[in-house]
Amino acid sequence: MAGRKKLMGQRIAVLAADGFEKVELTAPVAALRAAGAEVNIISLRAGKIRGMNLHMPAELIPVDWTVDEVTGRDYDGLLIPGGFMNPDALRQSSDARDFVRAFDLLGKPIATLCHGPWVLASSGLLRDRAVTSWPGIRDDMVNAGAIWLDQEVVRDGNLVTSRGPQDMVPFVREMIQLYAGGPASNGALRRRHSDPQRESPTAVTGAAMRWIPRSPLGAVLGLALIGVGVMAASRKNGGEHISATEARSASV
Repeated sequence: MAGRKKLMGQRIAVLAADGFEKVELTAPVAALRAAGAEVNIISLRAGKIRGMNLHMPAELIPVDWTVDEVTGRDYDGLLIPGGFMNPDALRQSSDARDFVRAFDLLGKPIATLCHGPWVLASSGLLRDRAVTSWPGIRDDMVNAGAIWLDQEVVRDGNLVTSRGPQDMVPFVREMIQLYAGGPASNGALRRRHSDPQRESPTAVTGAAMRWIPRSPLGAVLGLALIGVGVMAASRKNGGEHISATEARSASV
């Protein structure tokens, strides 16, 4: 469908846990809904999960479904926001890994940015795939078998990846194009060889450290709440989920 409603009728799953980078969830979700998609927040536990603004806790958002209550067949596409803690928690969940694998095995589009590609690496999806990510995890991507490119957005088959919030506009544009089944833009096309490590950290990291307040009590309390959420998720019993074998059989 042309125009702003080109995703009308699509259901998009957003896989996130406590510690997600707020703008990496809220900005793409707003764009998806503006394009007509139905968006569900999927997480490791029920209730609400807490976002982050770089190093500072942000507000809570409600979870629609836990990852063991849904399957890859229920959705047309997957979005995995980044943040420092969110993908680290997700990659340790077998339910989350199976959920992500199901999308790939069923040939469905996956979009992620910043540290989100960690989840793809732990799900075994990056060998010989071209991706980008937060520059600090470049070596993790290469060690997982990926071709890592230092560019604002990369599209390889059903995957779209981006470096982080600084590249939000091209990421959202390419994400919508991917979910709509359109061609990749010229700037998102893959190359054959990984780019080298950067010589110094990105400026965003240093700026975040300078913004830390003199009294970090609020930040400490927020991080403690996230820790409680992660512990609660780890105690939750596993439920039914789409396994890699099941997803593979569904795709043939």
